[in-house]
Amino acid sequence: MSSDGFHVHGPHDHELEHAAQGGHGDAHDDHKSSGMTAQIAVVTAVIATVGALFSYMGGATQANAGLYKNDAAIKKTEASNQWNFFQAKSTKQSLAELARDLAPEEKKATYIAKIERYEKEKGEIKVIAEKLEAESTAKDHQSEEQMHQHHRWAQATTALQVSIALAAMALLTKKKWLEYGMFGLAGLGIVVGGLAALHI
Repeated sequence: MSSDGFHVHGPHDHELEHAAQGGHGDAHDDHKSSGMTAQIAVVTAVIATVGALFSYMGGATQANAGLYKNDAAIKKTEASNQWNFFQAKSTKQSLAELARDLAPEEKKATYIAKIERYEKEKGEIKVIAEKLEAESTAKDHQSEEQMHQHHRWAQATTALQVSIALAAMALLTKKKWLEYGMFGLAGLGIVVGGLAALHI
C-alpha cells in the first residue's frame, strides 16, 4: 500500500517479490540451496569426466578382445594347415612302407630312406602344429580376459551414468535422498572401475 510516497509491503507482496527473484524460504535456505547446487554441479562434472575415461577403456578392451579372438582364429587355421600337412606326410609314409614291403630287396633301401625322411618331417610338423595350437589357446584366453574387463568397464560406466541422472533429479527436486543416491552410485561406479583396472 502506498500513501504520500510511503510504501508498505504486505506478506503476499513480499512472497511474490521473493519468488520473482527465484528464491524460496529465508536467506539461510537460499544459501543452502545454492551450495547444494554448486556441489552437485562440480561432482557431476567430475563423474562425467571419470565416466568418459571408463567408457574409453571399455571400448579399448572390447577392441582388444576382438583382435585377440581374430589372432586366435588365424593361429587355429595355421595349426589346422600344419595337421593337414602332417596327415599328408603320414599317408606318404604309409605308401612308402607298403612299397618297401612289396619291393625286391635291392629297392627296399630307397623306400626305407623315404620312410625315415617322412618320420622326421612329421616330427617337425607336429612341433609347429602344437606350438600354433598353444598360441591359439593363449590368444583365446587373452580375448576372454579382455571381454571380462570390458564388462567391468561397462558396469562402472553405467553406474556413473545413472549417478549423473540422479544428480539432475536432485537439482530439480532438491531431494536430499537423490543426492545421497548420486554419491552412492558414483562411489559404486568408481569401485567397479577399480576392479576393471585390476583385472578382477
